[in-house]
Amino acid sequence: MITARRADSRDAAEIVRLRGVMLASMDGGQPPPGPWQESARQVLRDRLDGPGATMAVFVVDAPDRPDNLAACASGTIDLRLGSPGHPTGQTGYVFNVVTEPGYRRRGYSRACLTALLDWYREHGVGRVDLRASAEGEPLYRSLGFADVSGPTLRLRLPAP
Repeated sequence: MITARRADSRDAAEIVRLRGVMLASMDGGQPPPGPWQESARQVLRDRLDGPGATMAVFVVDAPDRPDNLAACASGTIDLRLGSPGHPTGQTGYVFNVVTEPGYRRRGYSRACLTALLDWYREHGVGRVDLRASAEGEPLYRSLGFADVSGPTLRLRLPAP
């Protein structure tokens, strides 16, 4: 049986390393090192610990490499205004679901994502969104994620 555990700020460096693995698989090349890594580590250190945390990352430890992670799934809770079909307004967003290549096809990402979905349920989150890669889509659909209607639009603002 695969056990996913909730990460804490001590796991920040490994989670960011795995994020690089995910970005490399999506973009076809290893992302260059830079300020994005320290910024990501700081967000994790600031938001993972504490009882009122609105971010959680669930991880599976690498079975043959102490202090390394094999997989992770990250998520946040966003509070929006409620509506008749979504009274609490709490919305989950899943991101950074990744398994180190040597550990793929063993159920590690499924274990991490299942634990993350349980965390959402415990917090009363009734709606969870994500963006799926073609490689990850079968996993997400098997857990109940489905297409939604309506276009998604994005605006990129210049950095200050």
